[in-house]
Amino acid sequence: MREDTADFRTLFLSGVAMLDVRAPLEFARGAFPGAVNLPLMDDAERHEVGLCYAQKGQQAAIVLGHQLVSGAHKAARIAAWVDFVRAHPDGYLYCFRGGLRSQLVQQWLREASVDYPRVTGGYKAMRGFLISTIDAAVAEQRWLVLGGMTGSGKTDVLADVPAAIDLEGHARHRGSAFGRRALAQPQQVDFENALAIDLLRHIDAGFHALVVEDEGRFIGSRDVPQALAQRMQASPLVWLEASFDERVERVLRDYVQGLAAEFIAEKGAEEGFEAYAARLREAMAAISPRLGGARYGKLSALLEQALARQAEWGDVELHRGWIEVLLRDYYDPMYDFQREQRAARIVFRGDRAAVTDWLLAHAAPQE
Repeated sequence: MREDTADFRTLFLSGVAMLDVRAPLEFARGAFPGAVNLPLMDDAERHEVGLCYAQKGQQAAIVLGHQLVSGAHKAARIAAWVDFVRAHPDGYLYCFRGGLRSQLVQQWLREASVDYPRVTGGYKAMRGFLISTIDAAVAEQRWLVLGGMTGSGKTDVLADVPAAIDLEGHARHRGSAFGRRALAQPQQVDFENALAIDLLRHIDAGFHALVVEDEGRFIGSRDVPQALAQRMQASPLVWLEASFDERVERVLRDYVQGLAAEFIAEKGAEEGFEAYAARLREAMAAISPRLGGARYGKLSALLEQALARQAEWGDVELHRGWIEVLLRDYYDPMYDFQREQRAARIVFRGDRAAVTDWLLAHAAPQE
């Protein structure tokens, strides 16, 4: 029989399966990557027990909980837990604080001849450990920040550097007005939890430095932890250079072809294309106050022509028109200004191959 554990570091580094027995609403507010929610009580049952606890005390609440989760309901939930245990014999279970709910699940499993360990302290303690992991990483690790103009391929470089932390990947957003993806962004807590686990694994690997893309305080609607955002703004900057034509091609690939494919995979050909087209229109409208009326009208017309051509023929070539204008007249002046403001922080600049090699050399695991 395996013992209960409070070794959160080993839990997250190992990636073992975790059975979350909190109510669905609790799980939706924040969870760990890969955790499976098989609750002891559903939301309505938990609400009733909570009211009873507030009005009549713990013992009355326990009695009510046993009444609500009994008979066929109890049998079905135990059967689901047993199936999980058989599929994941090395896993652990937890509730919010590691108290009554997870202990009761353990008891009912034992009555079904199954022993399964729980996480002492539960979700709350594990969440606290992950927050402290972010804080420690910010304070103790060396950081390198990868910058570059829109479309220069920063995400592609990160994918080739093992020491990189993909903030945009965790946030499920490309970080600009046009950055929203087909799938919704994760909850803020889920974003932080996944980021912390990624940091923990990178730290355990012993990298000399951690590499992140140059980001603002927010990635879409997800909030980069304040301490990390501040550390990034004070860290050495590596600047990725690419030609204008290369950048247009990459924007076309990611923000047009890639985005269309995401929506079509998610919603089907017709509905997916309409949702993709709506997303591009929304993004253009979002920056219209900064574009000005005349330029916004011109870009919108170019976008509509490109979408019509793409819908009829599957041809994306006309999208180059609005992409070129948007890069040249909107994004490039903004990034030029930012680069000049931070010129003193730039420690290296070069094309994709040169920057990748430099980052690999300067962030490699310590001997």
